[in-house]
Amino acid sequence: MEFALVVLVIAIALAFDFTNGFHDAANAIATSVSTRALTPRVALLLAAVMNMVGALLGTGVAETIGSGIVDAPPGISGLAVVLSGLLGAITWNLITWWRGLPSSSSHALIGGLTGAGIASLSTVHWSVIWDKVVIPMVASPLVGFVLAYLIMVAVLWIFRNAAPGPTQRRFRVAQTVSAAAMALGHGLQDAQKTMGVIVLALVAGGLHEGTGIPLWVKLAAAGAISLGTYAGGWRIMRTLGRKIIELDPARGFVAESVASSVLYTTAFVFHAPISTTHTITSAIMGVGATRRASAVRWGMARSIGVAWLLTIPASAAVAAVLYLVLSIFV
Repeated sequence: MEFALVVLVIAIALAFDFTNGFHDAANAIATSVSTRALTPRVALLLAAVMNMVGALLGTGVAETIGSGIVDAPPGISGLAVVLSGLLGAITWNLITWWRGLPSSSSHALIGGLTGAGIASLSTVHWSVIWDKVVIPMVASPLVGFVLAYLIMVAVLWIFRNAAPGPTQRRFRVAQTVSAAAMALGHGLQDAQKTMGVIVLALVAGGLHEGTGIPLWVKLAAAGAISLGTYAGGWRIMRTLGRKIIELDPARGFVAESVASSVLYTTAFVFHAPISTTHTITSAIMGVGATRRASAVRWGMARSIGVAWLLTIPASAAVAAVLYLVLSIFV
């Protein structure tokens, strides 16, 4: 029974990774597609490959998720905590995907684990959640917005006398690189979160000790997010690529470059599981604000903001209810 539950949890974790891929595929490629730097299918293939590579580059974020958020009890009860957390996250992912809102899969997962942990009376590490989730959740969009704004102002000044047509064509080519960097950052951040959850399940099931990530877990998570990315997230791509602001290649390049640099810094330096979605969306708004404040469609930005604020409590609530239901049977 316990081993079967471990297998079920791993399967659902990989399903979450797949939904994360198609839900967040737009993060890496929406700007490149909207500026016509890449065709949608080429962009999706590029994102899938770079997601796979990024997923294999580090384990710091995975270890934070696997041991830093909640201490799941051993045995079936602990597996029920992980399962409920995953299902809560998947539910919120599907709701926001259906509505076309780029909410955070990362925060949905963290909220789900927290809600299930509270419902099961497990130890929830609030200090870790504060330091590695809440502070980066607020800081990363602010940093993304301000950096993107300042760098875009610098780019506009540097190229102020350049011919617009050739300059935009060069930035369109450069966007291939920035889109690849963005996809690499997405794999580095988001696939690691699934690795952490799988390790959490293996430890609860008595099949693994410590926080190290086995190679097969890395490969499975990398493959799932890569396949999900190639499946594509067209609804959210439209929101990021067009509904927040009309992007040109220069602004797309700067937004992707800033967002990917924030993702790398938080993953390698702070081991903090930040939201790829928050970071790229705020960077897009930052470059858009250099045109004029009214160029950013703040009504759509408000809708996205509401989805962001609701993500952790909503996924936590769903996970808590699911745990209470599951606890009747296990």
